[in-house]
Amino acid sequence: MDAETTKTARDSLDLVFNMSNILDTGLNRHTLAVLIALCELGLNPEALAAVVMELRREPSWSTPTAAHI
Repeated sequence: MDAETTKTARDSLDLVFNMSNILDTGLNRHTLAVLIALCELGLNPEALAAVVMELRREPSWSTPTAAHI
């Protein structure tokens, strides 16, 4: 990647991250970058959004609950 392409990609990610913050999605830059890359590979954006929403509904595996103790 040349310097101009890198700068354009970084600027685009900054713009998407700012929009994400305005919409209060709770997605961080890394997650957004991964989702954008998956879309660029041809994955359906609506399907990815559904996966993200479903994962947020599930309890976190890293958070101990009474059932795990």
